[in-house]
Amino acid sequence: PFFLSLKSKQTMSTLTIQITQAEDAADIPLPHYQTTGAAGADIHAAVTEDVVIEPGQVKLIPTGLSVALPSDLEAQIRPRSGLAVKSAVTVVNAPGTIDSDYRGEIKVGLINLGDSAFTITRGMRIAQMVIAPVVQAVFEKTDHLEETQRGAAGFGSTGT
Repeated sequence: PFFLSLKSKQTMSTLTIQITQAEDAADIPLPHYQTTGAAGADIHAAVTEDVVIEPGQVKLIPTGLSVALPSDLEAQIRPRSGLAVKSAVTVVNAPGTIDSDYRGEIKVGLINLGDSAFTITRGMRIAQMVIAPVVQAVFEKTDHLEETQRGAAGFGSTGT
């Protein structure tokens, strides 16, 4: 089971997630963490041929992976910072969510925000997957919300 601790000396907890890999992606590495303190596990492109993403274009990139998550977890698909900063290629719906009841192939929607074409090659690290807890809320309609100091002040209301 997943739990959160505020102890400063707490070590990172681990969890086993069942994962399948498509036969045509057997040569693609499974998700893995680059460092012992990494929150996101890199996921790789399982493209059968190079995919060129033109500036402003979105492409759905296969990973060849499917996961079975416990009902209290999700997998968040997030951009790789190096890919985003160096090449202006990022996850279009960041973070994407893989729900616990989804069993299909994980595909990553990438967008090229740069000014030149970018090529995705087989096995390239294209995103990272973060396993996170999920809480489903019960939404209760009311006629009044408790007042706060901020109130309804929106975007930019707390300064720059």
